[in-house]
Amino acid sequence: MYDDRERLAALWETELEVFRAARPRSEEQWERAILHMPDGVPMLWMAKWPGPWPVYVSTASGAHFDCVDGIDHVDLCLGDTGAMCGHAPAASVRAISEQLARGSTFMLPTEDAAAAAEALAARFRVPVWQFSLSATDANRSLIRYARQVTGRPRILVHDHSYHGTVDEAYATLDEAGDVVSRRGNIGPPVPLEQTTAVVQFNDIAALEFALSAGDIAAVLIEPALTNIGIVLPEPGYHDAVRELCTRYGALLIIDETHTFSAGPGGMTETLDLHPDAVVLGKSIGGGIPAGAYGMTREFALAVRDSLDLEDIDVGGVGGTLAGNAVSLAGIRATLGEVLTPAAFVHMIERCTEWTVGVQAALDEFEVPWQVTQLGARAEYSFRPTAPSDGAEAAAADDFELQQYLHLHALNRGILMTPFHNMALMCPKTTAADVERHTVTFREAVVSLYG
Repeated sequence: MYDDRERLAALWETELEVFRAARPRSEEQWERAILHMPDGVPMLWMAKWPGPWPVYVSTASGAHFDCVDGIDHVDLCLGDTGAMCGHAPAASVRAISEQLARGSTFMLPTEDAAAAAEALAARFRVPVWQFSLSATDANRSLIRYARQVTGRPRILVHDHSYHGTVDEAYATLDEAGDVVSRRGNIGPPVPLEQTTAVVQFNDIAALEFALSAGDIAAVLIEPALTNIGIVLPEPGYHDAVRELCTRYGALLIIDETHTFSAGPGGMTETLDLHPDAVVLGKSIGGGIPAGAYGMTREFALAVRDSLDLEDIDVGGVGGTLAGNAVSLAGIRATLGEVLTPAAFVHMIERCTEWTVGVQAALDEFEVPWQVTQLGARAEYSFRPTAPSDGAEAAAADDFELQQYLHLHALNRGILMTPFHNMALMCPKTTAADVERHTVTFREAVVSLYG
């Protein structure tokens, strides 16, 4: 934690003045927007960006965007993974535009559907795929399917995991170890202990104890935590998860929405994982809404055999726009021509440079923070050692310090993810882009510790 709060407050006020002076046109846009949108934003969480008003984007390409005030930014947020392919990737834009000109949604398949499913099956080791508009939709569908085929009522998640806006996943553990609703959970429909079991990441004993009750339909996990800082699995953890799910009859669902940054097949490929289902979203559509979920053939057959054709459309899975032609064109092009194996090599190299740059500043000024890398994604946290679970990562959070660092970066043309200290590389991120962050981050460290 950072102790000199008076210094931090003074630095914050200085950066606010820099922001205000540089962004008058964004202020104008915001003043217009607040008349008809709460906080002047189309989604309330956008108000969490640091600064007195949001930055309004005018154009974006690759790893950069320009705001309405004409400022060029290196984008290390990339839509919190939604633009991991880079902004406006040519192959995706072409495929999406061409499909739009032919029609966007039919409730009927196109050739792109089979091609997208084949590409996902080749990368993520499960052969049967369905499509949605988001990873949240995909997770909801799989939870329903898991309950359907197992006859069990609850799911299990890791504490501080990220699975979109799925109701069942907004659970955490209190100080007594009881399952409770997460802080800030908006209007939870039922008490979370009725739907969800929660265990700490890397805690094999706790996982077995929870599964032994026999009421868990599915274990829904990220292979590494990503939304509370990056928390990596300890050696042998995933082998134990797979064995325990098999032993106690729970389906294993791996959500690779963020951990896709690890490589072309996510951590499923890099760690040789064997899930019953895989979830993807955000980046796979080339920047437009798209999600997908894959299943083993056994799981898929069990689902299909449990459903009557007459009622297959009213069971709570799928939406009218799910699997639409434009999303599928985007997925096919993005996987085939943008987020390729060669692109991941480049992205991971740039991320390694970013990690080295952050670590150099921390070492130079003996700052008690740490930085962790996961493929093309890296993140620093305000603790001296890497966390082993979500509770440890959450205990190191410092919202005011984080906001200052993000505003400092934004004032120098660098966008970080507003919810945590994450940087993500896309195929167009350059070494010069990374160096801009390295220089800026060191300046921020100097302002705090120099």
